[in-house]
Amino acid sequence: MTLDEIKHLIEFIREQDLSEFELEQDGMKIRIRSGSASFSAPPAPAAAVGTPGAADAPGLPGAPSAPEAAGAAGASGAVPLEDGPELAIVKSPIVGTFYRASEATAKNFVEVGDSVKKGEILCIIEAMKLMNEIDSEYDGDIVSIYVENGQAVQYGERLFAIRLRS
Repeated sequence: MTLDEIKHLIEFIREQDLSEFELEQDGMKIRIRSGSASFSAPPAPAAAVGTPGAADAPGLPGAPSAPEAAGAAGASGAVPLEDGPELAIVKSPIVGTFYRASEATAKNFVEVGDSVKKGEILCIIEAMKLMNEIDSEYDGDIVSIYVENGQAVQYGERLFAIRLRS
């Protein structure tokens, strides 16, 4: 779904004065509810959030070396580490502004070292005045956060590395 198609969809929803709308198309799911939105890719074991094959964005200095290997892992998004567990790379499903918390004074959704479960909110990406909650598709531990709060992110850009629980 292109950005223009999403814009037209939002205009249509506003014109119809809908309180809730959900669309699933080509493995992408968009849910809009009275002023808030949620956007996600379908859950898949050992798969990165977003479209398979999306280009990796460069990591931040000091990022662990295992996520660097994720580019070589292809579309799987999970990389076996030397000691056995896999590392899943969560990528941005949309273009927007990355936020680690729901508001400036609120606690961050996750920190490096935190344990997360499937469905837990990792961050928010604001796109066209809509706040899109990005949920974890994995059970595991946050190993790295690649993006700074308030930074613009591109489609397919790496956001988090999660060490999967076996």
